[in-house]
Amino acid sequence: MFKSVLFWKITTLLGLMILMMIPIAQLMDVVQERSGYRQSVVGQVSESTSRAQRILGPLIVIPYTLREEKKDDKGETYLQVSRHQRFVLPESLLVDGKPNVEVRKLGIYQTQVYQGPLKFQVKFAQPDLEDLQSSNVTIGQPFLLVSLSDSRGIKSISTLNGVQQQAAFEPGTLVAGLSQGIHAPLALESLQQHGLDADFTLTLAGTSSLSLVPLGRSSELVLQSNWPHPNFLGNFLPDERKVTENGFTARWRSTWFANNINSAFLYDNGMVEEEKLPTFTTSLIEPVDHYQLTERAVKYAVLFLGLTFMAFFLFETLTGLRVHPIQYLLVGAALVLFYLILLAFSEHLGFDVAYLLASLACSGLIAFYLSAVLRGKLRGALFAASLLLLYGVLYLLLQSEDNALVLGSVLLFGVLAGIMLLTRKLDWYQVADAARLKGNDTKAEGAVETGEAPASNGDNRFRLWK
Repeated sequence: MFKSVLFWKITTLLGLMILMMIPIAQLMDVVQERSGYRQSVVGQVSESTSRAQRILGPLIVIPYTLREEKKDDKGETYLQVSRHQRFVLPESLLVDGKPNVEVRKLGIYQTQVYQGPLKFQVKFAQPDLEDLQSSNVTIGQPFLLVSLSDSRGIKSISTLNGVQQQAAFEPGTLVAGLSQGIHAPLALESLQQHGLDADFTLTLAGTSSLSLVPLGRSSELVLQSNWPHPNFLGNFLPDERKVTENGFTARWRSTWFANNINSAFLYDNGMVEEEKLPTFTTSLIEPVDHYQLTERAVKYAVLFLGLTFMAFFLFETLTGLRVHPIQYLLVGAALVLFYLILLAFSEHLGFDVAYLLASLACSGLIAFYLSAVLRGKLRGALFAASLLLLYGVLYLLLQSEDNALVLGSVLLFGVLAGIMLLTRKLDWYQVADAARLKGNDTKAEGAVETGEAPASNGDNRFRLWK
């Protein structure tokens, strides 16, 4: 087996494939490094404007003070004063928002920033405070609370309409654990008699995503935006959505039966961590950017190299025209360079234009080179056309994640079928018989010396590397 030319040829090809893994791994590192630069730009823009916004509220907070007589270890009586807060969730909550997305650039990188009005309509029932009607309990002034992830995004806030007198919002939440937000004071007597039916408008800015915690017994969020690439996340998908080239509209609905969010506020001061509460969420950034697409393309580099090397191997086997390992290596380098060109130009021209440019450039270079290697312009053009076809299939794989497995399976099946069709009558034992090949070469050389024409028995088709 170790004297077989075929064995050493296949071993050399495998070695070349392993060698090409080094630049492919370096390419992946470069893609991740450039993607990291972009993420740092997003972080810089967020720090300069405001981060992703998560809205908790509106809800009513009723503070009260409890005085209790306690006894210490010595049996002496002392007065213990503790402060508590009771949370009252809305019966219904409707938020209608129109965030307008703008692109912000920093160098060659860009990110998306949104800003727009959010109109809140909220209704509260009369709170049950019977357990607080005691001489040792003092109820403070209740207030309406809206908590935000980043209060820097507040551009304007209207007054709270719907109470007997319009209430102005004040900065801060007055609740431990909710550091950023706004609050508006309420009248306790009016709240106990009539509940609260109010509305207000908050103009908010942010980056990346917008989330709302559905606090109401019945909650609804309606968003309308000019961003054509929304990514709906969170714990609930929108019940209705429409996405066009000009933007999207979406509507979420939920109740306590579905989210059980009221159980997080059963006990005074017993609110769970805000991050654990369910949300309506939409992402307002590119769902798949050119760095992710390039990284996915690099993962197919091994397939491209393998198919190209296999095509050269079959060409040698079927025609007898030998291709040197250095020539394999140069063509492999051109294939790897495709991904670097794709990454570099996609940062400036976008992924689609960069993909077309890189595929045409590399295919043209390989066609020019192979025209000399394979001793024919037609052969070089055919290889380049086949490579362009592979690039087209790869583009479809990258653009259609849902159908990537189907397309990939069909491609591999077609390649295997083509190889089996071309080699169905090939005698691989004859190809691998190094002694026979050597004998054929000796006969051919002797015939040349005596002036005779070499025998044409078809064996020269199987000349491989020595």
